[in-house]
Amino acid sequence: MTLGLLAAVAAAVGYGSGSVLQAAATRHGSGLRVLLQPLYLTGLALDLIGWLLSLVALRSLPLFAVQSLLAGSLVVTVVLARVVLGVRLRTADRVAVVAVVVALTVLALAAGEQPATAPPGGFTGIVLGAAVVLAVGVAVAHRAGGAVLLATLGGLGYSGAALAARGAHGGTTGWQLLLQPLALAIALFGVAGALAFVRSLETGAVGPAMALVSVIEVVVPGAVGLLVLGDGVRSGWVAPAAAAVVVALVGCVVLAGSPGQRATA
Repeated sequence: MTLGLLAAVAAAVGYGSGSVLQAAATRHGSGLRVLLQPLYLTGLALDLIGWLLSLVALRSLPLFAVQSLLAGSLVVTVVLARVVLGVRLRTADRVAVVAVVVALTVLALAAGEQPATAPPGGFTGIVLGAAVVLAVGVAVAHRAGGAVLLATLGGLGYSGAALAARGAHGGTTGWQLLLQPLALAIALFGVAGALAFVRSLETGAVGPAMALVSVIEVVVPGAVGLLVLGDGVRSGWVAPAAAAVVVALVGCVVLAGSPGQRATA
């Protein structure tokens, strides 16, 4: 297993575990008291570690593989919610867990090692402009926007951050990633996406929001990576990879509506 694949899997585990720990913390307090609980702080730390690991993964794996693996954090959340929070799983959840794991395994095999390449001319300017537009859109929609619009903006924010990170890795090493304009785009997209997603959970149901974000953050970056950034699929693996993406997305949509997922949001 390559470093990039290990990083992506570890990132998914971090995101899923962080959600469950934060949910567990809310059972022992409310308001500001929750923010000071060790469980909640540990959950936030796991989220941060997961994000950093996702940046590592994007250096050597194509976007469609990394984003699919990160969406698989729903599997971790649902399974841990069963163990830690005592949430009962539906039969559909159990089937979806197995299906997503199998699909992600196929995607990992289909992707292989693909170091990031330098993005085409104009990519940096377009991505920075899109980050500013999205940030303004989130600011406008934050107060009065509906749950679907906010979840869509959240998914686009996470997608943009992944695209910027993959593009920033092209032709850079180590800390050079933080010294280029795309680092600003990563921050803008990430903050705007997080604010929009949290607001969507406040104004609408958890399941549809999670499902919409999961689909967007797999499909949008994956397509741009294949069409613009030179990402590819190993020879002979195109059909299995396409089928695996569909299965993984359907499984994530099912898991987004799981009682285990609702208990952590």
